[in-house]
Amino acid sequence: LECDLALNLVGQPLVRQQVMKGVREFLENRNPVKPLVMSFHGSTGTGKTFVSSMLVHYLFQGGLQSPYVHQFSPIVHFPHAERIEQYKESLKRWIQGNLTNCGRSAFLFEEMDKMHPGLIDVIIPFLGPSWVVYGTNYRKAIFIFISNAGGEQINEVTLDLWRARKDREEISLQDLEPAISKAVFENPQSGFWKSGIINNHLIDFVVPFLPLKRHHVKQCVISELVQQGLEVRPSVVQEVADSIPYFPEEEKLFSSTGCKTVASRISFFF
Repeated sequence: LECDLALNLVGQPLVRQQVMKGVREFLENRNPVKPLVMSFHGSTGTGKTFVSSMLVHYLFQGGLQSPYVHQFSPIVHFPHAERIEQYKESLKRWIQGNLTNCGRSAFLFEEMDKMHPGLIDVIIPFLGPSWVVYGTNYRKAIFIFISNAGGEQINEVTLDLWRARKDREEISLQDLEPAISKAVFENPQSGFWKSGIINNHLIDFVVPFLPLKRHHVKQCVISELVQQGLEVRPSVVQEVADSIPYFPEEEKLFSSTGCKTVASRISFFF
């Protein structure tokens, strides 16, 4: 996993460091006191879904298709706010049932920022340091929360530090934590707002994904060409990278869509 992250995850040294630290410590502990809970934050196309799928690929046979890996999206699964009580009950049963089936299960919650706060609180009993909940030992489970929330603030901090002549690769977790906290955990618009997950400090690792620069986008283009079995032509790499919007308006430093649209743009050239 560490090798694959180093080779294939573009421009995210902080992510690599945090994810490996979390996974290694958790798996080496035969009797963890609580499940591993990681929260991924950053703009679209920066690698959040990519890292979570890579993670389960190495931990579970069959990766995302494994019967012990469960994906959840509030927009898909629980779209109607007026049915929140019904949703709470089914979410609790869903987690409990899967953990009863296998204590070493993984739960990926996408678009966590769009989740109703009441629903988030249903997850709390499964995340804390307890032996048994609802008759289920769940301390070897892994929960990953994926969210675009905080992405804007991460981008702003990265930009401010660049203007202060601090290299992007030198950015530390301490540089970003206050901005993420303010945008995600102290924001009334966020699903995490006043959630027990935050108040009880149940997230073990907050993992920030930085905005990607033009040379990172080029790496993504090369990687995608190789994956599709296409010829890696420098002119195509350059044109695809140039076709992507960058911000801020004047400096055009960071990709507005990360690497998300790279695959679809390549098709224009072949």
